[in-house]
Amino acid sequence: MRTATLDPAQRAESLAAMADRELDILVVGGGVVGAGTALDAVTRGLATGLVEARDWASGTSSRSSKLIHGGLRYLEMLDFALVREALKERGLLLERLAPHLVKPVPFLYPLQHEGWERLYAGSGVALYDAMSMARGHGRGLPMHRHLTRRHALRVAPCLKKDALVGALQYYDAQMDDARYVATLVRTAAAYGAQVANRARVTGFLREGERVVGARVEDVEAGGEYEIRAKQVVNATGVWTDDTQAMVGERGQFHVRASKGIHLVVPKDRIHSTTGLILRTEKSVLFVIPWGRHWIVGTTDTDWDLDKAHPAASSADIDYVLQHVNAVLAVPLTRDDVQGVYAGLRPLLAGESDATSKLSREHTVAHPVPGLVVVAGGKYTTYRVMAKDAVDEAVHALDQRVADCVTEEIPLVGAEGYRALWNARARIAVRTGLHVARVEHLLDRYGSLAEEVLDLIAADPSLGAPLAAADDYLRAEIVYAASHEGARHLDDVLTRRTRISIETFDRGTRSAREAAELMAPVLDWDADRIEREIEHYEKRVEAERESQRQPDDLTADAARLGAPDVVG
Repeated sequence: MRTATLDPAQRAESLAAMADRELDILVVGGGVVGAGTALDAVTRGLATGLVEARDWASGTSSRSSKLIHGGLRYLEMLDFALVREALKERGLLLERLAPHLVKPVPFLYPLQHEGWERLYAGSGVALYDAMSMARGHGRGLPMHRHLTRRHALRVAPCLKKDALVGALQYYDAQMDDARYVATLVRTAAAYGAQVANRARVTGFLREGERVVGARVEDVEAGGEYEIRAKQVVNATGVWTDDTQAMVGERGQFHVRASKGIHLVVPKDRIHSTTGLILRTEKSVLFVIPWGRHWIVGTTDTDWDLDKAHPAASSADIDYVLQHVNAVLAVPLTRDDVQGVYAGLRPLLAGESDATSKLSREHTVAHPVPGLVVVAGGKYTTYRVMAKDAVDEAVHALDQRVADCVTEEIPLVGAEGYRALWNARARIAVRTGLHVARVEHLLDRYGSLAEEVLDLIAADPSLGAPLAAADDYLRAEIVYAASHEGARHLDDVLTRRTRISIETFDRGTRSAREAAELMAPVLDWDADRIEREIEHYEKRVEAERESQRQPDDLTADAARLGAPDVVG
């Protein structure tokens, strides 16, 4: 299988190819569900296109808790089917589909009551492990264990002694959500899907009642394309209702947005060898290991303001700090916060007004001929959502179509990953990089790390780290633009890397170096470099200002002070 390169030429060719002939399936929305749907469709032999109005994963799919998990708290709600499904998917991702991107992560659950709580919570975690093993997909993770208070404090010395009487430790998995989507898109493209970001659907093509395609605006180069397709799949997440409005049909369900915010703090601010999971009055709070950092979150509040740039308010940040500090011996302060990000969960609206009680299940509908809608769900079960969406679309195709095969399709970079990992010391010697750098590349790109190493071989200066963000090599910035579809500085600092949330300066000190590395690939002149840097700095300042505001309304207004950059 060839490896798809998402560069400017590929994007232009894909848009032209989609407009040149009728597709079997056109997918609208380049988050994890849309990218997964494109991969599902193309691997069944269908002529497939995928368009995204902004950058890949620029919405919900880059702003999650970055966990691949069965949903332990859904056991308490007795939603066994959802947990069973998610645990199966977790196992597939860890073991077969993306072992280079999805990694085990331990969590400690502090017990605060003697006797009954250990029995109650322990039974839940034991059932969680048993359900995972029963599906044959739990082999990649250790089993849970019970800890005394003394043992728990050795594992997590950060905890207050009076915050627990003992603990449970169990395992789930995590990934870089935006990187996962970019890899998913590249995998779909490698199998023949035509894919284009910065390509916005402005309306649907109709023949009578039937949807027969979409009008797509090239946001970067200008111009409009008419892309015809036998079936269109709306996979636009929290924008589902807006997309449906283009056909004058809201559909049989409504999608509500729930805002969740996360804080990123340096590793040395929380002294622990394990992640933490804590109960709050509304939901749960995670403290998640993240390289040289911790991710702390999340909140769960209704949001009906700007969907493209959900803003974290000062009240949101205080809420997270208050709840995590309830158990920390050395409390976190605002000064400890390196990064903040906010995302929106697409929840299927139900009878309850509380967003934490709305469904995390997904649904698929065919509201008008030619248009399939998939909505709801959770990141972990994206592959099942994609399968269900394509199954629904296939019913209306006048041709015989193969069954879903994505359970057997590893993402690009997975094949050969474990062999390269075993050879990482030899690769370090061959390339002159420290073995820790090689491990970093393998865990971000899998076997595609060889393509990054080829860039360094051709230009050794790319083997140096970024001056103000030394977790990343200069080659990774070039690779993001030349191979991963990054079109703007924001794409690279926010999604292809995580510099925007992993440095106290939020990436502003890296902006010029990164823009100058991207410029030759994207044919930027000096004026364009300055415009990209200025836009990025304004975006960071608007986000900082929003985080000083007392509530959602004022935070949203502050964040909207920085408009999106276009080509």
